[in-house]
Amino acid sequence: MLGVKLICVGKMKEKHYISALGEYEKRLKPLCAFDVEELPEQRLPDSPSPSEISSALQRESLHIIARLPKGAFVVAMCVEGIQISSEELAVFINDCSSNGKSKIAFIIGSSHGLHESVKNQADLCLSMSKMTLPHHLARVMLAEQIYRAMMINGGSKYHK
Repeated sequence: MLGVKLICVGKMKEKHYISALGEYEKRLKPLCAFDVEELPEQRLPDSPSPSEISSALQRESLHIIARLPKGAFVVAMCVEGIQISSEELAVFINDCSSNGKSKIAFIIGSSHGLHESVKNQADLCLSMSKMTLPHHLARVMLAEQIYRAMMINGGSKYHK
């Protein structure tokens, strides 16, 4: 069974996001070994300097890289990444399985993004949108898209 891991910086606190993500976790469990891991977000002052942000992202990157599953195909979610359709995500997930990858790790950084070292280590950089999204909503949206991709690959009518 394919392992799919979301590595996310920051803890979700809003009940509506937690509930929505929980629904997709429940739907995905029979389809793949789905796991969400929350890592601590570095504290910053209200108006951080660019060097403070860079330092925080670098510290977060150490935690992210340490939590990457061995041998996983690594996907960094970042605004400068490529955009793909749901159908293309389904093909990507299917291709990972077909090409011997038993694990995929999707990384969602903090509100300041991801350190370059994480992006450089990724096999693929994806963007959900050119619009700015709350990072907790991005988790829900990514989980839904992974579920949708699984449904497409399984021939379900979920994707219309």
